[in-house]
Amino acid sequence: MNRQARLTITRSPDQRNSLQHWAKTVNPLRVVFNFIIIYTCRFLPSLWLKNVLYRLVGIKVGKHVSVGLMAMMDIFFPEEITIGDNTIIGYNTVILGHEYLRDEWRRGPVVIGKNVTIGANCTILPGVVIGDGAIVSAMSLVNKDVPPGAMVGGVPIRRLDGGPRTMDDGEG
Repeated sequence: MNRQARLTITRSPDQRNSLQHWAKTVNPLRVVFNFIIIYTCRFLPSLWLKNVLYRLVGIKVGKHVSVGLMAMMDIFFPEEITIGDNTIIGYNTVILGHEYLRDEWRRGPVVIGKNVTIGANCTILPGVVIGDGAIVSAMSLVNKDVPPGAMVGGVPIRRLDGGPRTMDDGEG
């Protein structure tokens, strides 16, 4: 299954862009709570406390996960994010469980496997699965699945380790 197949896609109900309707897609009070917790986590040096707080908003966080300073998790749908054991998320990385577009909005799970390394300043889009042991280089746009053990990078990502030029969803 590829990224697109994992997304729930909803058309905007009128001519306005889909972000104009955000309060109808998620409870605004929940967003405020999520924002306070997740934004606080951006500055916390304690990995243990950060992981406890991420779990409080619904992110599924494995054991020994290290999320770097300034990383930003989805504030609307943090429950869409799963991070496997012993994974490192680099400084200033953004992980999204949703995306609002002009004519539609999308929501989907982000599953990051065990023993994954994600470099600084990456963006991970909804619906993506990053396999166990994968490496994502700094400043990458992860817009498709990453096979287990693969090394990827770039905008958008491509294989850097000599693996097949195409990845799980046929984009390459």
